[in-house]
Amino acid sequence: MRIWKSGVVSKEQPIRYCISISLLPCPTFAPTDRRLHNGGFYLSNPFDGAFVTKREPSLTKPSDMTGEEQDVFHAILHPDDMYDEAGTYWADMPIGQRLKFINKVDNQEAKKEASSIWTMFKNDPLEPVGYYMKNMVLPGAGLGLEGYVLFSIGNVRPLLQAAFPTCWKTNEVCDKRWTEAVDYLEIIGIIVGQILVGYLGDYLGRRWGLIQDAMIMFIGLLMLTASWGVTLEGWVICYAWSLFFYGIGVGGEYPMTATSGMENAVGSGKVSTKDDRLHRGRKVTSAFLMQGWGQFFNQVILIILLLIFHHGSGNPPYSKVAAQWTYRVSFAIPAVGTLWLVYYRYYKMRSASKQLMISKKKSNVTGYDTKSLKMTLTYFGPRLIATAGAWFANDVFFYGNKLFQNEFIKVITPGGSTVMTGWLYNLINVGVSLCGYYLASFLIDNKLYGRKWMMIVGFLADFILFVVPAFNFKFFTSPEHVHAFQAMYFLSSFFNQFGPNSVTFLVAAEVFPTPIRATAHGFSAAIGKAGALLASVLYNYIDTQTKFYVVPWFGLAGALLTWLFLPDTTGLDLKEQERRWSYIRAGKEHDYHGIAIHWKHLSVWERFRGVHKAYDARLDYEAKINEMRTEWVEHQQNKFADDLKGHEDFDDNEGEFEKGVHDYFSRTAPDGLRGKRGADNHNGVLGEKIDRESESGGSTVADADRISEKRS
Repeated sequence: MRIWKSGVVSKEQPIRYCISISLLPCPTFAPTDRRLHNGGFYLSNPFDGAFVTKREPSLTKPSDMTGEEQDVFHAILHPDDMYDEAGTYWADMPIGQRLKFINKVDNQEAKKEASSIWTMFKNDPLEPVGYYMKNMVLPGAGLGLEGYVLFSIGNVRPLLQAAFPTCWKTNEVCDKRWTEAVDYLEIIGIIVGQILVGYLGDYLGRRWGLIQDAMIMFIGLLMLTASWGVTLEGWVICYAWSLFFYGIGVGGEYPMTATSGMENAVGSGKVSTKDDRLHRGRKVTSAFLMQGWGQFFNQVILIILLLIFHHGSGNPPYSKVAAQWTYRVSFAIPAVGTLWLVYYRYYKMRSASKQLMISKKKSNVTGYDTKSLKMTLTYFGPRLIATAGAWFANDVFFYGNKLFQNEFIKVITPGGSTVMTGWLYNLINVGVSLCGYYLASFLIDNKLYGRKWMMIVGFLADFILFVVPAFNFKFFTSPEHVHAFQAMYFLSSFFNQFGPNSVTFLVAAEVFPTPIRATAHGFSAAIGKAGALLASVLYNYIDTQTKFYVVPWFGLAGALLTWLFLPDTTGLDLKEQERRWSYIRAGKEHDYHGIAIHWKHLSVWERFRGVHKAYDARLDYEAKINEMRTEWVEHQQNKFADDLKGHEDFDDNEGEFEKGVHDYFSRTAPDGLRGKRGADNHNGVLGEKIDRESESGGSTVADADRISEKRS
């Protein structure tokens, strides 16, 4: 660690002292370097951050701004949920001040949300439910339906084994390779869908990817419901290939739901919304947790159907007719919901591709942005290692646990179990998992915990919960101690959801730029499913105790990959990340000085490479004003040209600039442009009339807050 003490002898020549207490040498700075100044105390370490200051320097505001104009720019460029009144970014604050600031913002937002819910409830008691359905359930409906079917395969298998033992259990009339291929082909189909639809989602747009997924899943469910064969083995083969086809649609849901949910939350203006900054992670994980509800309803419906078709009893023996009706009807039910999903996505999600189209328009790209793909691999390759590698490690846990949980339940119930007993225990496990899903949703945007810590803690917890029984298996599976084993099994499910399973889904899209976001997410998810495939193949050839020997180390590997290569995007404005990408794509990476390269939002690997050294709040503030000026000039010159086209294009500069911003740029514009604007006759740059009242200097900070929300 290096300890900095900075003092100022004069404005031109600050002095700095560095005491190196690590193997890393102290960097040298030019006399004019403005990153260290005004008597702060700095700690710099590539592994825990850099330049953590006692106090952030007050930003130098342009001398030609009026006080009201300065307030407007401050409110727009320094939102009060990210910066304090002095313009200090929350991650630049000393730890005590940071805790106080974060708790203040979170408490204010919690009160605001509680008040909003109460207002809705007073107007209509069911209105909060409608809000939840619209904003949380509908975006994750596809994941809920695929979660229902995906985990139905493991739930239905013991029933098929009990009703058709010569085929599914002893393999007397069915090839064992085909009964095992049911799991393999499902996962392979998912991998194909994740890569294929991830690419198509970036090529054709999010909306068509979403529609395509729903249509494939609907056709796949019809195939599953009607699957049959002349022989039992023929039926198994038809069943397996139907799952493969359905799996393609399931795979596409991952990149499409994550990217569309995240981008629709961002808003379309130059300035992001407070809702996006404070709740982006919650929006995406709330959609993802519908997968847990899909598992829950699948298990409940299977239990109800078995009781209906097995004459009100869940006890064996199970007839072939009861088993057939149970599993076929269980597949027919989600087919109805999936057909409705096709309709909803076609008619109600017309703007799902808007952010992607905006990004392509800025880069003058049509079709697939291959340049962005190459540059992403160059600049963000280690991030892809983190998202793909961590997802691989997680799926060894998750799918090994889910697809083969009946093996664990046999250990938990040493006295033997029926199909119904196994299902009831699974229902408890799904309930525990849902608690993890919801807790992850509530804390994933918390700046003091957030994505990265949640993921690391979840991996390490699962590592401990699997490694402890692995080396004392007989002790924990004895009748006297089986409840301890049961508790560890359920806790592993909880920490898997309250950790890597929820976080990987979010960050695999969040840490990459918009043009290739679906591709990166699909690739990461596909590598993750390779972990599920490894588990499904490996677990057919090893016993239960050996599984516990093998699995824990994936948790440890996942934690290490996350710590080393994954950046923490908690609290980072996604618009700011896109702004940094625009610099990178233009070949001006070193001209970017914003918060997207703040040490807090970079991985350990990126800090070690010194990416954070270009961070400079003062230069970034000046750059943002210059960028806004350029956008203002373009907007003034082009706004009527767009109207003459007779349509609205995908434009992210909706509406007029805030009055204070408009006044400042108008007043300080070059003489030629100022003349064009007709400043003396209250006309705009193209001669449009400007209301005198709006020119009368009524800008306020409240106006800026309002416009920052409106423009987004």
